[in-house]
Amino acid sequence: MSRSEPSDARFMRLALALGRRALGNAWPNPAVGAVIVRDDGAGPVIVGRGWTQPGGRPHAETEALRRAGAAARGAVLYATLEPCSHHGKTPPCVDAIIAAGIARVVSAIEDPNPQVAGRGHARLAAAGIAVAVGVGAEDAARAHAGHIRRMRDNRPHVMLKLAVSADGKAGLSGGRPAAITGPAARDRVHMMRAASDAILIGIGTALADDPLLTCRLPGLASRSPVRVVLDGKLGLPVVSRLVRTARDTPLWVIGAPSASPAADQALRAHGVAVFRLDAVAGKLDLAEALGLLAGRGITRLMVEGGPAVAASFVAADLVDEATLFRSPNTIGGEGVDALDGLPLTALTQSPRLMSCGIVPLGADAMETFARA
Repeated sequence: MSRSEPSDARFMRLALALGRRALGNAWPNPAVGAVIVRDDGAGPVIVGRGWTQPGGRPHAETEALRRAGAAARGAVLYATLEPCSHHGKTPPCVDAIIAAGIARVVSAIEDPNPQVAGRGHARLAAAGIAVAVGVGAEDAARAHAGHIRRMRDNRPHVMLKLAVSADGKAGLSGGRPAAITGPAARDRVHMMRAASDAILIGIGTALADDPLLTCRLPGLASRSPVRVVLDGKLGLPVVSRLVRTARDTPLWVIGAPSASPAADQALRAHGVAVFRLDAVAGKLDLAEALGLLAGRGITRLMVEGGPAVAASFVAADLVDEATLFRSPNTIGGEGVDALDGLPLTALTQSPRLMSCGIVPLGADAMETFARA
C-alpha cells in the first residue's frame, strides 16, 4: 500500500461531497463519490468526477472514468469506498480502473461487503497500481453508514426524527397533530427525506395525520423515499393519501399474518407492496421489519412515526442517529409525550447516543445525536 500525500485529503473531501449527491437515490448500492486527478508537471488538474447514479448504476468510478476519457491514463483516482471487484449487474470497477491505465488509487475505506472486503484493493495492487487506504476514513464511514450497517448487521442505518415542544410534547391529546416547528425546520425535514432510502411510520400516525411523506421542496419530488407503514392489521384506508399516491411514490405496508386477506388484496390493487411478518403480543417485530427492508436494498431508514413507534425504536436500541427539532412553544398538560411510555431523556441522555451539537433553525433549534 502506498502512503498518502498532502493533496489527498483535499481531493477526497471533493469525492465525499460528490457522493452525498447520491444519498437516498443509489440504494441498494452505496452512494460513492470519485474524482480523477492528473498532474503533468504544472500542478494537479481534475479530469473526471463521478457519483453513484440512480438505482446504484453506473458506479461512481466508471462515471468518473467515462468523463476523464484518455486523460485517466497515468492519473490518480480518489474513491470514498473500495472499488468493487465482483461481477454484479455490471462488470467490476477494478477492471475498468486497470484498463483505463490509472496509476494510483486513493480509497477512503475498505468495503465491508463480503464480496469485496479488500479484494478490490488487492487486485489493483496486483496490477501494479499504487493503493492508499484510509484518507478521509472517518467522514467516509459516516457517509457510508447505511451500507456498512446493512452489510454487517443486515439492517438499515436508522435515523429517528422527532419534533417536540418546549415542554416535551409531540402532539395534542387523542393523537391529534399539532404544528410544532416552523418553516425552516420543516424544510430541513424534507431535505432529510431526500437523503433517505425509506421513511417509516406506524399506522397510528398514518390514521391521525393522513400524511404524504414525500419530499416537497422545489425540484426534489423525484427524491421522495419509499414510504413504509407498520400496520399489523392492514387497516390503512385505501382512500388515504398514502395509498392514493402509491403508484407515484412507492408504498410498502408491513402487516401480520393474521391480517385480513381482503384488506391485503385491496391495498395491492392500488399499487401497494404488502409484506407479512410475525407479531409478538400484537406488535410487529422491529428487528424482523428492518431485516426485511435490508433484504430489499434499503440502507438508510428515516423513522418519522409518532410517540409509540419512536419509543419502540429507542427501547429496542435500534436508533443509530437522531435529529430532535425543539420548538420554543409549549403545548400544555393535554399534550402527548414525545416518547410513549418513556421520558425524552431516554433518547437525549442515552449512553448509546451522544449529542453532536445544536444549531438554530429560525425560532426552533435542531440537536443531532449519533451512536457512541
